[in-house]
Amino acid sequence: MHLYQRLAAPDIDAFTQLAHAAYLRLPPEFRQAVGSVVFRVQDFADEETLAEMGIEDPFELSGLYHGVDLSRRSVLDPAPAQSEVYLYRRPILDEWAERGDVELGALIEHVLIHEIAHHLGLSDDDIHAIEDALD
Repeated sequence: MHLYQRLAAPDIDAFTQLAHAAYLRLPPEFRQAVGSVVFRVQDFADEETLAEMGIEDPFELSGLYHGVDLSRRSVLDPAPAQSEVYLYRRPILDEWAERGDVELGALIEHVLIHEIAHHLGLSDDDIHAIEDALD
């Protein structure tokens, strides 16, 4: 196998498989708390999302939680729209290539944890504790 073949960036399907494997590595209680969230892998955030967030460079957004987090939901609220977690393949790959000191699966896991944590309404301290438990 040539070096360039080993360094080729995974396509959307392979990246999605890496994201699924990262999700399965999360603690069972964390996965159980997630509930019904749709996970999506795209190359980049769409123009509307970037504009809403005030981001000009699509490489600056590696993941996004879209929905009402569980800590702000009430049984009196109308049914919320489907919660979604987006992983943006190209920005994640770009960061992976720039850093060079982290495995791609670990970086995907890091982004995934942060976006799921937004869904759960967790604090940054909670997020760091989850990541520390995975090490």
